[in-house]
Amino acid sequence: MDPRSVQVLLAESAEARKILADLSALLGATSSADFENRSEAMPITADKTVRELAVELPHATRVFEKLGIDYCCGGEKSLEEACTSAKVSIDDVVRELEKCAAATSPTDRDWNAAPLAELVDHIVGTHHTYVKREVPRIEALISKVAGVHGENHPEMEQVRDAFRELANELAAHLMKEEQILFPYLKQMSGGKCGPSCFGTVQNPIRVMMMEHDGAGQTLRELRRLTNDYALPTDACASYASLFQALVEFEQDLHQHIHLENNILFPRAVAMEQ
Repeated sequence: MDPRSVQVLLAESAEARKILADLSALLGATSSADFENRSEAMPITADKTVRELAVELPHATRVFEKLGIDYCCGGEKSLEEACTSAKVSIDDVVRELEKCAAATSPTDRDWNAAPLAELVDHIVGTHHTYVKREVPRIEALISKVAGVHGENHPEMEQVRDAFRELANELAAHLMKEEQILFPYLKQMSGGKCGPSCFGTVQNPIRVMMMEHDGAGQTLRELRRLTNDYALPTDACASYASLFQALVEFEQDLHQHIHLENNILFPRAVAMEQ
């Protein structure tokens, strides 16, 4: 190849690398700036609802879970009201939320902006799958613990009854979502929505939210029966495994209901209008 041609190719290659580097730097700066602006636009105030904070700050639900603040079924309360109900200091909660906001990354999934069909798939693939997998395991653990410790801890029979009721209600609830409501929401998001058997989408959503409230009440009853999952002095390894499983089930169901009540359902109603 002619030496002059080689020099031209090298010069063009160097220029291309420079353009790519400049473009990458620009995109990185834009992404960071956008994220910083988005974070600055999310002031944490006492009059904001728990729902708003849970939607705006991806990790806020962890703070609420840790402090016993209801962010799924009770998400319409202001932060101040929620802190009063949970008997925690609003100043402490705001500090925790500010730490949470500072730790949020631009790569955290913003389900409020994700395609609706993708959010539906996430709920089914993550939370519905979890419920279906864990219910049989927890029921087996409850039966084992109640059989061994029932004489000294008669409340375990009530725990078994309460969890069985919750499991049955969830089975029917998930079936209605997967077979009726969610396919309709995915059609809506794709612009292929036809006539439905339930009229406005608000009708099935209202039923789902009422059932969420019922599930929340059962979770609170389980906490009451187990003294907030405090292990008795004679607890065995299975007892400890059961309580840990129930705590994890509660946390997952809270997140599950939050995604539906606070994000999926409001977006579906807005889309229909």
